[in-house]
Amino acid sequence: MNTRRIRVGIVAPSSRLEPAMAARVKALAAESYPSVELVFHPQCFRSAGHFAGTDAERAAAFVEVANDPAFEVVWFGRGGYGSCRIAEAALGKLTETARAKTYLGYSDAGVLLAGLYSKGFPAVVHGPMPADVSRDGGEAAVVRALSYLSTNAADTLEPSVTSAGKVAAFNIMTFSQLIGTPLQPDLTGHVLMLEEVSEYMYRIDRSLFHITSSPGVRRVAGIRLGRCTAIPDNDPDFGQTELEVVRHWCVQSGIPYLGRADIGHDAANKVVPFGGLRSA
Repeated sequence: MNTRRIRVGIVAPSSRLEPAMAARVKALAAESYPSVELVFHPQCFRSAGHFAGTDAERAAAFVEVANDPAFEVVWFGRGGYGSCRIAEAALGKLTETARAKTYLGYSDAGVLLAGLYSKGFPAVVHGPMPADVSRDGGEAAVVRALSYLSTNAADTLEPSVTSAGKVAAFNIMTFSQLIGTPLQPDLTGHVLMLEEVSEYMYRIDRSLFHITSSPGVRRVAGIRLGRCTAIPDNDPDFGQTELEVVRHWCVQSGIPYLGRADIGHDAANKVVPFGGLRSA
């Protein structure tokens, strides 16, 4: 196995991490991938209302780790909500050192992934985060992320990535809110993968209307739908599944629907490197 030493800085741009989560993830890394050194920034465990510290604290931690040449990876610790409050200002403070790093996360961290990708950062990746260790079977998700960071193992990837060309992956609500902002990346020619959790079907429907109506999104090569889980019951019943809804909006917009994607808010969530695979 081709392994390399790698130092990973972990920040929480949205919700806070519990120290017990961090301890479990560090133990997994030490056991399975000792070549990966994990450093949790103290900001991860701070609390300011909903957030892992104030906006200023979260932004400063992200910029500090991203600009520090001692780290090769910035790993976002958890989703939740809050990245949008710091993204534009924080991204404006990144240096050329930050451009050389890998950035890994998903869910609300998609705000920062989108902004980084829009600025031409070459190693922006959708994939599991440390907080996933608390999911049912979540240790497998964390190990998958560590495996990708350590060896770029093919079995960590969403299966269609190897043949899809350019790709990107987002949470539906997060991506919908990015449309029309300075953080929206150019996804021309990309296969766009979308997933969701804990949202009513009518909100998924509304957000897919917004996404597929965007002139920029209509230049994608197609859409793949990941898992939409824990959808609350609607009264009255919405009457359509997430698959029927995404097919509807793909027909309306002229965007090809390309099938399912193996991503979601669960332990099976696979890795999607934005832009697709690159030759070594």
